[in-house]
Amino acid sequence: MKSTQRVELYDTTLRDGAQSEGISFSVVDKLHITKKLDDLGVQYIEGGWPGSNPKDAEFFQRVRELKLKRAEIAVFGSTRRKGVKAEEDEFLTVLESSGARIATLVSKSSDLQVTRVLRASLDENLAMISDSMKYLRGKGMKVFMDAEHYFDGYKSDPVYAVRTLEAAAEAGAECLVLCDTNGGAMPDEIEEATRAALKVGVPVGIHCHNDGGLAVANTLAAVKAGAVHVQGTVNGYGERTGNANLCTIIPSLKLKMGIDCITDEQLAILSDVSRFVSEAANLPPDQFAPYVGNSAFSHKAGYHMDGITKWPDAYQH
Repeated sequence: MKSTQRVELYDTTLRDGAQSEGISFSVVDKLHITKKLDDLGVQYIEGGWPGSNPKDAEFFQRVRELKLKRAEIAVFGSTRRKGVKAEEDEFLTVLESSGARIATLVSKSSDLQVTRVLRASLDENLAMISDSMKYLRGKGMKVFMDAEHYFDGYKSDPVYAVRTLEAAAEAGAECLVLCDTNGGAMPDEIEEATRAALKVGVPVGIHCHNDGGLAVANTLAAVKAGAVHVQGTVNGYGERTGNANLCTIIPSLKLKMGIDCITDEQLAILSDVSRFVSEAANLPPDQFAPYVGNSAFSHKAGYHMDGITKWPDAYQH
């Protein structure tokens, strides 16, 4: 059954995926992957953090030469530093000069992360979020908030976690992306905290890590709760145990939930995109990956083979 819910796809393979151990994309790799993602129908492609390394800075210069069909390039960065004005923080000004029209700002949404890691007051963190969003909005950029540690923050202080979202929304953020940064949330927790975020009145997104093996399930749970923006990486590449795998999420959204996030023709090239990115990462393709692996729809056991020859749907979804 087709769903009327619209979901936009945001790929962060070139940044979050590149943080996986053993992966080091060249600038040329990143440009080729960008073209493949555009062919796949991804709406937003996060190119990296130009303030962190020269390779990402070069990517944003060269990506301007690509003729993309529909995808928009997003630049990643963080809110201003404690005690520094937004217009004087080079980590913000470099985002403005990247040439990207969209900026995704990572912002602390956990009270404990603010006090123990940022070592800032809770009010100062809200000001950092607001000042940074307003600065980039004033430069004509569309801004998404990556609400880092949102789900852990919602557990420890739900009022403050939602207040960080409100600060971003009031400053002009166009999407509030809820991050399960440590990857430890459960699907029911994701649904509850996502519904709380929806009350802010701005479109909500989801960004999950896979430390509990639930990144895909948690992503789909957030969509079920009302999230309309999905972040992930090709093949689930990413730090530690990886990110939510778009190669599983996309067909699950389209084939299981009836959400046409890409066309049938684009879905048909998903396996090719998966293999292309694995080759660029210098990693063997996972032949047992759902949907895109070579063994995803193969059968060995005689009992299974007997069923398949009689009825193709006997042992596959």
